Amino acid sequence: MGGVAALVLSANVAAQSADPHRWQLNMGKGVTASSQHAYDAHMLALWICVAIGALVFGAMAIAMFRFRKSRGVTPATFTHNTTAEIIWTVVPIILLVIMAVPATRKLIAMYDTRDAAMTVKVTGVQWMWHYEYMGEDVTLTSRLDRESDRLRQNRGTTRAELDAHGHYLLDVDNPLVLPTDTKIRFVVTADDVIHSWWVPAFGWKQDAIPGLVNEAWTEILEPGVYRGQCAELCGKDHGFMPIVVRAVPPAEFAQWLAAEKARNAPATPAPAPTEAAPVEPAAAADDATAQSPSAPAAPAAG
Repeated sequence: MGGVAALVLSANVAAQSADPHRWQLNMGKGVTASSQHAYDAHMLALWICVAIGALVFGAMAIAMFRFRKSRGVTPATFTHNTTAEIIWTVVPIILLVIMAVPATRKLIAMYDTRDAAMTVKVTGVQWMWHYEYMGEDVTLTSRLDRESDRLRQNRGTTRAELDAHGHYLLDVDNPLVLPTDTKIRFVVTADDVIHSWWVPAFGWKQDAIPGLVNEAWTEILEPGVYRGQCAELCGKDHGFMPIVVRAVPPAEFAQWLAAEKARNAPATPAPAPTEAAPVEPAAAADDATAQSPSAPAAPAAG
């Protein structure tokens, strides 16, 4: 009965938040094309499994009730049935093909990073993330926000203080800002140990390995703030390495990017003051002659 209730509650996944939440029973649909591909493949397999389970357990229930010993039923003595064996061999093969074909297409699409409008380089470092907007001269360093860091290191922190900080251990000082409705290519690597960049609402995660560059892509369909964490044990502060992505419309992203470029641009040195040109000697003499009073004219003879 608990499993049936879970299936009924999981049918209305559209009402769920993009981020995982407590007591979530089904896989989230997410906010990207990749996450929705994974969700579609999951739901197809889920309902096929539900149909198989209902058929198998229904047949078992009927057999146990109608052909039980207390009703005086004589058990059959056959051991093989060619028709039944063909059916339960062919039908699973057909079901596997039905699930494999769309799943393979979606899996290929999830790894196709061609025709991306922009590229973001993600570098994992103990214990923060570096983001570089390739070709834009804009870089960010994103780490756990100061308030979460203070609360986690204070032995006297109370539950009320943790509850008051709405995104304790899941907030950062500089979120990654991305445009919606844009195919974005990620190149992911690390400087020291293996990390893993994971935002559940995006429907994928990618390992960040020193000396190796992995690729992924996303296309965020809905504006919002989406949170994740490092998904690979990377050291003592592994649990304090959150990821926050702020997705905004393309026009707002262009304004933000222009402001970041202006803020990071080197200051232009002030021009040196110009000096007066030296006066030539001949010109100085002419000026002196022109400025000296004229001599009085001699009186005319009588």
